[in-house]
Amino acid sequence: MSGLRLREFDLDRDYDAVVALWEAAPGVHVGASDTREALSLKLTRDPDLFLVAESGQRLVGAVMGGFDGRRGIVYHLAVAKPYRLKGIGKALMEALEARLRSKGCLKAYLLMTKDNDAAHFYAASGWQPMDLLIYGKDLL
Repeated sequence: MSGLRLREFDLDRDYDAVVALWEAAPGVHVGASDTREALSLKLTRDPDLFLVAESGQRLVGAVMGGFDGRRGIVYHLAVAKPYRLKGIGKALMEALEARLRSKGCLKAYLLMTKDNDAAHFYAASGWQPMDLLIYGKDLL
């Protein structure tokens, strides 16, 4: 998409728009880890793995990733509905994957909820389903 610009997320500038984008995206669940305070803490670790896409002056996509020194992870990817199927999600994922590789990351994971219909998107980009059980525990 011409006129598309990718840049790093800025908490003060982008927080409200990114959360609204996530809340509008099917299969993306906003939770306690997505508060302003929680994302501020995340940004102390790897701010370069949280990217946004702009078209003109409008924020139209975002992806948040992480790297723990061993494995990478994709937390949330969302593109505003009128901008979907224009290559924005692909551009965000390619940029995130390149940044993970530059840190020495050899393998990355993404978790997708069953109500997220983006499996075809990820498969087309080389992501493969894994036969795993995922456990979680709230530590609050």
